[in-house]
Amino acid sequence: MMETIDRIVRAIRKKTDFVPLVGLTLGSGLGGFADHMEEALEISYKDLPGFPVSTAPGHDGKFIFGYVEGVPVICMKGRVHYYEGYTPQQVVLPLRVMHALGAKILFLTNASGGIRDGFDAGTLVMLDDHISLFAPNPLIGPNEDSLGVRFPDMTEVYDKELREIIRKAAKDEDIPLESGVYVQLTGPSFESPAEIRLLKKLGADLAGMSTVMEAIAARHAGMRVCCISLVANLAAGISPTPLTSEEVNEAGEAAAPVFTRLVKASIKGMKDLQ
Repeated sequence: MMETIDRIVRAIRKKTDFVPLVGLTLGSGLGGFADHMEEALEISYKDLPGFPVSTAPGHDGKFIFGYVEGVPVICMKGRVHYYEGYTPQQVVLPLRVMHALGAKILFLTNASGGIRDGFDAGTLVMLDDHISLFAPNPLIGPNEDSLGVRFPDMTEVYDKELREIIRKAAKDEDIPLESGVYVQLTGPSFESPAEIRLLKKLGADLAGMSTVMEAIAARHAGMRVCCISLVANLAAGISPTPLTSEEVNEAGEAAAPVFTRLVKASIKGMKDLQ
């Protein structure tokens, strides 16, 4: 793992000496945010040795280095997913690279299915916890002590101070923002109605196919983590129509203006954090 990270970092350093504070991962349909970054430099994942390449619709597969409201940000325009056939360790490799480049904060975003009553398409939800029981833990296997401790604590995965910053940004921008618990499933099939009923009983408010593995690995590395989820559709059994990936991307594009305002204002509030 460390050899792969070092190889990728060396390849990036041949192109830029940029040191980010925030690592931002853009979910399905939300990639347009990268267009709002200043002094941007793009590096394709394909140009990085050993780096997993995005194959999911709506995920371009490139790092964007630049500034958001004066804050240095490395942005993943397209993430990789477990369902694409990558190992859990490959799924979290990008955030480990961002951390090795200097990022102290991991700002995750995703598109999700709404489980809680009232979480309709277009709702923005800040995560305050997650359920990781249905996706493989990315820390399974020999521990790399230079990356983190063997048994990292997950009492507060989503940083309280970052959540307060996001909540204040939403209030200042007059943007409705909910909070809730997210569960990662493996995908790529959407969940069945019976599975959604079970997840609701377990306390899940949102379901998706990403994020939790990355959040666990980031906390293992000592990064501060936050996440905003866009409800792209109602979950199976709640939605009156069959679920499709097209509606996920369409929901992201429709929410892009509000999402962009909220993320920009939130990152601005993180400027002085370490």
